[in-house]
Amino acid sequence: MVIAIRRAAQNMLPGSGESSTTSSSETAIGTRLRDKVTIVTGAAGGIGQALVRRFAMEGARVVLADRAEENAQAIAASLPAAAANFLVRRCDVNDEKSVAACVDATLEHFGRLDGVVNNAGAMSFNPLTAWTRADWERMLGVDLLGAAFFSSEALRRMNAGGAIVNIASIHAVMTTPGVAPYAAAKAALLSLTRSTAIEGKARHIRANAILPGAIDTPMLWNNPNIKAGTERIDKYDVGTPEDIANAALYLISDEARFVTGASLVVDGGRTVRL
Repeated sequence: MVIAIRRAAQNMLPGSGESSTTSSSETAIGTRLRDKVTIVTGAAGGIGQALVRRFAMEGARVVLADRAEENAQAIAASLPAAAANFLVRRCDVNDEKSVAACVDATLEHFGRLDGVVNNAGAMSFNPLTAWTRADWERMLGVDLLGAAFFSSEALRRMNAGGAIVNIASIHAVMTTPGVAPYAAAKAALLSLTRSTAIEGKARHIRANAILPGAIDTPMLWNNPNIKAGTERIDKYDVGTPEDIANAALYLISDEARFVTGASLVVDGGRTVRL
């Protein structure tokens, strides 16, 4: 059963599931992102929360961008006092004006922009023959165009030496039935990452992508293929949002100063088995 797999995964992976919002690592503030201003889109989601918390605990000043503004406010309010240096913005990534306004607010509030993590995403399930033009436009708007809009703003307005991280998916390179627009958008996101890396090089702005596998979030467990058992996931294949946040932390930090245009698979080895 899916629930049994989920519980087994949670037992094996400390910090996963509902208890993942707090950990003993939050007893002190690190310095890997000290004073860096970073926008995280989809900040109220499962991976988004982990990104916000991880960055804040490394000294970043974080902008929580999400359509669910109240949820983002609650997440920001839950940060330890020492890490609570944040700005919450309602943002629809599929709206160019909303994206530009988010960057405007960031620069007005903090005076600079050093990083963007394009994490906002949506996933729906239908046979390819059932998707309409409106469906395609909605999915591509969230899963691809939002990252394109933020990347464009970042290339023009981000501080030199900044970094962009795009949260893609292993669906970009291997996929399952019913998610054609999502898989297509994530594949295109890898190409966008490469183009951004090339165009950002003159200003020393890096761009990289992360391809998460099965991560313990509602998006995974609401997948009808998982529920029906047509897509089977071994308990060892389920990672935590913190696994993605740790990878993003490296790529957004100065430690990855010589890494750009790369696609980092974070899936527990799920895509490399014969």
